Amino acid sequence: MEGGTHAAPRALPYYVAFSQLLGLTVVAMTGAWLGLYRGGIAWTNTLQFNVHPLCMVIGLIFLQGDALLVYRVFRNEAKRTTKVLHGLLHVFAFIIALVGLVAMFNYHRKKGYADLYSLHSWCGIIVFVLYFVQWLVGFSFFLFPGASFSLRSRYRPQHIFFGASIFLFSVGTALLGLKEALLFKLGAKYSTFEPEGVLANVLGLLLVCFGVVVLYILTRTEWKRPSQAEEQALSMDFKTLTEGESPSSQ
Repeated sequence: MEGGTHAAPRALPYYVAFSQLLGLTVVAMTGAWLGLYRGGIAWTNTLQFNVHPLCMVIGLIFLQGDALLVYRVFRNEAKRTTKVLHGLLHVFAFIIALVGLVAMFNYHRKKGYADLYSLHSWCGIIVFVLYFVQWLVGFSFFLFPGASFSLRSRYRPQHIFFGASIFLFSVGTALLGLKEALLFKLGAKYSTFEPEGVLANVLGLLLVCFGVVVLYILTRTEWKRPSQAEEQALSMDFKTLTEGESPSSQ
């Protein structure tokens, strides 16, 4: 450590790189599955439904996972810069997921299919609403200059817990959707090791692996972003301003 800069733990960059390799592979394999076995992607015809799984994997799996890792990767950048990047990645993830949700509802309306009847759809809507609420509350507490220091401190553990839980919930919901899509198309042939079924099963395993690696990185306490000296000073100043306390009063 020199000049207030903390060196990253030796193993952390390798785990982060592995998580990105897994995440990009998941996105690429989702595209390959849709292209090889589902006819590709389009917005104006029956292929519109295929926009849904691709957007959900990019938004609520890959980008959400990367947003969670921001505080592990950017260890020495200014805290506010890291907060903004964390928030922006979540915004991009939300917008992409919203496009996927709209695609699914549009496709169902064109085909005359019922909405929100399956376990996957129930879980998906819950995940989407929780994700939006989590972002909104996080913005209010940590980016919008209104919450007091003590309120932020009390809410931070809940924010971290619910962030990781929603991510895990997203991975589980994606697995439900993948299984549902296979059963709808393949039916009994799913048990005969159809190539599409095998590819999708591998995709499901990679989704689980990505989720596990991200959660592993997040739960290693020694890999948490260290507090910089200037950030600690600013935190004390913020506490004084919002609560009328001074560092010496503690």
